[in-house]
Amino acid sequence: MKVDLNDLLAASPLPQIAIGGDERIVAINAAAEALFGPDMIGRHYIRAVRQPAVLDEIEVALQSGTRRDARYLGRSGSQEIAFRVTIAPLAIEGRNEALLVSFEDTSAVEEADRMRSDFIANLSHELRSPLTSLIGFVETLRGPARNDPEGQQRLLAIMERESRRMIMLVEDLMSLSRVEATERQRPSDPVDLPKVIENVVARLEPMIAQSASRVEVSVSKDFQQVRGSAQQLEQVVSNLIENALKYGGGTPVTVSLEGPQVESLLSGQGVCLRVADQGPGIASHHLPRLTERFYRVDSHRAREAGGTGLGLAIVKHIVNRHRGRMRIESTLGQGTTIKVLLPLV
Repeated sequence: MKVDLNDLLAASPLPQIAIGGDERIVAINAAAEALFGPDMIGRHYIRAVRQPAVLDEIEVALQSGTRRDARYLGRSGSQEIAFRVTIAPLAIEGRNEALLVSFEDTSAVEEADRMRSDFIANLSHELRSPLTSLIGFVETLRGPARNDPEGQQRLLAIMERESRRMIMLVEDLMSLSRVEATERQRPSDPVDLPKVIENVVARLEPMIAQSASRVEVSVSKDFQQVRGSAQQLEQVVSNLIENALKYGGGTPVTVSLEGPQVESLLSGQGVCLRVADQGPGIASHHLPRLTERFYRVDSHRAREAGGTGLGLAIVKHIVNRHRGRMRIESTLGQGTTIKVLLPLV
C-alpha cells in the first residue's frame, strides 16, 4: 500500500516538515504551517527554519543520513515556546531521499524543571539562614556566652524564634503539597463561610491583641452557602487576615463578605470575600508575582514578621480548587485589598 507523504504528516499532531534531497520542503502539515507560515512547499528549508542551531543539524543529517536532535524556540503571540526537534532520514520507496523534521513542544516540561530548580534553590536559601544562625548561637553558648546568663537567655530566645520559623516553613510546605495534590478534585461540601470567618477571627485573637490593629467583620444578610472544604477555606481566611495584620502597618483590617452577586470573574453567581488594610500598600510591579512561592516584596521585613513566603501561594491553589478567582489590588500609601470570589452552591 502506497502512503502519500502529505497524508502521513497530516495524521501527526506534531508540527512536521519533510525536506527533499534538493533541500526544499516537499511536505508540511497544518501544525507546522501554524508555526512557520503558509506556502512553504517548494521553498528552501532555510526560509522556514531560521535558527542556526537547527539549520546546522539539518545540514549534517542531509549529508550523513543520520538522525539528529536540536532545540527550537518559536512563538505563539507574545509567548515563547520551546520545541525538541527530531531530524530523521525518511525512506521513500526504500531510499533515504528526504528528512522528516518533527517539533515536539517541551515548554511545560522545561517550565516544570525550572520551577523545581527554583523551588529547591529558594528552599535551600530559606533553611540555610536560620540553620547557620543556630549553629553560630550554639558555638557562642559554648564559648563567649558560657558564663553569661543574660546573654544566654537572649540567644535562646532568638534560637527559639528561628526554630519556630523553620517549623512554620515545613508546615506550609506540607500544606502546599496537600493542596496541590487535590487541586483538580473539586470539593462538594456546603460551607457556612460566615461561621468560618468567625472561627478564624476567634483563633487569631492572641495575634490581634499583640498587634496594634483591630479586625472589623462585615457580612451581608443575604449570604448563601458555598460548596467547598471548610478546612481549606479557613486556611484562606486565616492567611489573608494574618498577612494584613503583619504588613498592614497597624491599620484596621476589614473582612467583608458580600453575596450573592454576579461577577465577571465567575461564570455565575458568587460570593465575594474581601480582606483589606490601610497600610503602606504594594508597588504595582510586585502584584503579579505575589502568589509565587517564596516571593516577597521586602524579604527582611517578611522574615521579621515571621512570614514564609508561601501563604498566598497556598491561597491561590485553594481558590483554584474551589473554581474561584482571586484578585489583589493595592495602592502605595493607601493599603491593600485581596478579593476572593467563590461560586455559590
